[in-house]
Amino acid sequence: MAATSPKTPRQRVPASERRDALIDAAVHEFAHGGLHGTPVDRIARRVGVAQPYVFSLFGSKKELFLAAVERGFELVAETFSRAAAEFDPAIAAPDAGLRQAMGAAYVEMLASDRDYLMLQLHAYAACDDEEIRERVRAAYAGLVAHVESLWDAAPEEIDDFFRYGMWLNVAAALGVEDLSAGCEWMQAEAAAQAGSPAEAAHAGSPAEAAAHAESPTEAAAQAGSPAEAEPPTA
Repeated sequence: MAATSPKTPRQRVPASERRDALIDAAVHEFAHGGLHGTPVDRIARRVGVAQPYVFSLFGSKKELFLAAVERGFELVAETFSRAAAEFDPAIAAPDAGLRQAMGAAYVEMLASDRDYLMLQLHAYAACDDEEIRERVRAAYAGLVAHVESLWDAAPEEIDDFFRYGMWLNVAAALGVEDLSAGCEWMQAEAAAQAGSPAEAAHAGSPAEAAAHAESPTEAAAQAGSPAEAEPPTA
């Protein structure tokens, strides 16, 4: 009878590694479903653990969400730090400063990992919850302070940098590169809406005709209602 080899005991994964893996999984799942639309069991299954184990590490779904959100802010801070460390003014283009270097690094991050972008937007959307609002405020303020430590710029320049970052967030979420009024994709959308049946019906409606009338009497006639009598003149 052949001897059976003893089973190799399963190696225990440290709780710290499980925690990191759960946060990584939470980033992906919350980016797609948000706080309220993402079941914890889905995150647990992604890592291969039971749902009760998740709560033993984080306590609540909200804490797991906040851990994922804060990791997203940490990634942005690391992105800016790396850009600042790699920036060399001696070889940079004349019009390319540290601001442009950090901005380019952020654009690359948005393009390479959309999950962190969508999670950031879900974090702002969840700020109706007071605890989440306080934690997200702290994370945002910390990021601003971090940029100030990297870049010796006036407060107005820092403010403008973050305003442009929000502009980039919206553009990336929409899948476009430009949000300027009258840019190519906006013109295409306007043309498509102008040619839609609903727009055409609206354009030919009495209300639309009244809106373009040149006098109150004409407007009343276009709208299909009797015009008010003009007051007699002396």
